[in-house]
Amino acid sequence: MSENDNLQDADGNTKLKTTDLPQPNDDGNTASEPISEVENDTTATHSDGPEEPAKPTEETIETKDEVETSAEDSSETTNETTPDTSETPIKADAHVEEIDEANAEDAEDDENAERHTLESKDYHAMSMEQLTIEFEQLIANHKIQNIKSQVDDIKSEFNSKFDALLDEKKEEFLSEGGNEIDFYYASPVKKRFNTAFKTYRNTLNAYYKERENNLKANLEKRLQIIEEIKGLVNAEENINTTYKHFKDLQEQWRNAGPIPRDRYNNAWNSYHHHVEIFYDVLHLNRDLRDMDFKHNLEQKTKIIERAEELAKDDNINRSFRELQVLHKLWKEDLGPVAREHRDEIWERFSNATKTIHDKRQDYYADLDKARETNLAKKEEIIASIEEVAADTSSSHQAWQKKIKRIEALREAFFNAGKVPQKVNEQTWSKFKGAVRTFNRNKNAFYKNLKKDQYDNLEKKKALIQIALDNKDNEDLAATTPLMKKIQSDWKKIGHVPRRDSDKIWKEFKNACNAYFDRLNAERNEANKELMAAYEQKSAMLEEVKALELSGKPEKDIATIKEKIAAWKTIGHVPQNKRYIDGKFNKALDALFGKLDMDKAKLEMIKFENKLESLSQPNDTRLLDNEQNFIRKKITEIKAEINQLENNMQFFSNVDENNPLVKDVVKNIDKHKQGLTVWEEKLRKIKSMY
Repeated sequence: MSENDNLQDADGNTKLKTTDLPQPNDDGNTASEPISEVENDTTATHSDGPEEPAKPTEETIETKDEVETSAEDSSETTNETTPDTSETPIKADAHVEEIDEANAEDAEDDENAERHTLESKDYHAMSMEQLTIEFEQLIANHKIQNIKSQVDDIKSEFNSKFDALLDEKKEEFLSEGGNEIDFYYASPVKKRFNTAFKTYRNTLNAYYKERENNLKANLEKRLQIIEEIKGLVNAEENINTTYKHFKDLQEQWRNAGPIPRDRYNNAWNSYHHHVEIFYDVLHLNRDLRDMDFKHNLEQKTKIIERAEELAKDDNINRSFRELQVLHKLWKEDLGPVAREHRDEIWERFSNATKTIHDKRQDYYADLDKARETNLAKKEEIIASIEEVAADTSSSHQAWQKKIKRIEALREAFFNAGKVPQKVNEQTWSKFKGAVRTFNRNKNAFYKNLKKDQYDNLEKKKALIQIALDNKDNEDLAATTPLMKKIQSDWKKIGHVPRRDSDKIWKEFKNACNAYFDRLNAERNEANKELMAAYEQKSAMLEEVKALELSGKPEKDIATIKEKIAAWKTIGHVPQNKRYIDGKFNKALDALFGKLDMDKAKLEMIKFENKLESLSQPNDTRLLDNEQNFIRKKITEIKAEINQLENNMQFFSNVDENNPLVKDVVKNIDKHKQGLTVWEEKLRKIKSMY
């Protein structure tokens, strides 16, 4: 007879049963600090440690008469199972506390776990525009509570870069004779960033306000449940009624929802402690208790074995995240084992945890060493900037070279990577100081360069006159090179006074545009054949958009292929009209989407059409790019399948009809079907060479 079968004593007393598997807690929470309201009511040890309270899986309810007639036996049983309430709670080791704290943070919200896998990019290497876009995408695509780390880094980098830009603009303003009190600089990207940050702050505040209310309410529910379980010990009612009440309270506990992270551990310990006392008072069947001990030992041994496997894994972050899950299962879903095994299995689990913890610490230590290398690079870059700033060259050309050199050094500084946190501010300040010194010297030079700027102004005015004199010239063969040359000469002349810069540029641009617009118009006239092809394709595009399919896949595919062949026979269109091919492909996609046929087969038909457009005589670059993309996609799908299949190992003892198991299996099948299509695409594109 299995643990799940109903048992019956020889005298006919029915023994009630529960499931032999631990019931998962719906809220999925953990925490690490004690609950003051519960602390005085329990001395239970750390629930992850060896001295766990018993939570039998299958219990025997004795009648009142039986309890009275077996006082001696029940006393012996009680002494054996009642926890030692004089024992001081065990303080978790540092490596266990690290897991508890990570689980505690996830516990307050089921969706917090996303923060472990959310990528933190190299924000230091991004421009202010890129940082702003990244910020907006984080807000739009992720839970607001999971992006704090990324937002803090983005904000720090954006403010640092904007402060540096502000200093530079201020120096330029002052170098041109401006008064410091009148300085003002408006930045569209700064305004956009501030708008995004306001959205983030308001959304986050609303989230925390709602969550705080829910957590407090859930905590009150759990404390009340514990009090009711305590009260059952002295309940003066039929024992079966009391037991049913107890099972109802257990169900309420599982559905009570998340509580504050600093209240979680002690609440669970208190709950387990009073559950054990309740079982002891009921004088539960010792055999069934031992069966439960055996079951818990088997499950915990599996957890230990998996933890020991993870200890050998070189993917530190992945191992740590999975270890969190194992500790959560150990703490929340499983009861105690026999006392003779408790120290042994906890020591094994703790040792595996410590191995992963130590490897993680070594990983971060190596990371700090790498950042020390980055620090050395940045210090070299700063020294180079200081060297360029000290250069006394006084020609415009020399300063242009130095400006380019500084821009390259700035880019190298931002791409050099992060430095140790303890010297981050110091390094950034030193960098800003070196760049500021260079900018001051540059501004001082150009402040004294007014004469050269006026000479440049005259040179550019002369080019404007040439452009005006030739914009209507009919000799295109001679005039076109001349117009291109004066455009090139314009770029080489250099600065003019700022108040004249926009005005003369508009005059020059308008004169050049007038000539090249006329040139393009005449070329369009000379290319009437290309324009005729464009007109034909425009008409055909409208036909395809309006095409009604018959509903018969084979016939409709033939029709679509006829349209494709007809499109290709039309020929080329002008360079600036080639966008029409993209519109045609979109229209084809719409038709393919209406076909009632196997999705994989349809996908390959569309892909074959795409390959024809990518195939170019004597040029395989487009095909190469597509092949590389497909190979990358296949690798990603295989990795996802492998991860899902590994996850299935945790469900070895779970019914295959379990919704979570079915969902994982369904997801694996879906990925495998997609993999088949991508592999077929790879074979197809290889045949094109």
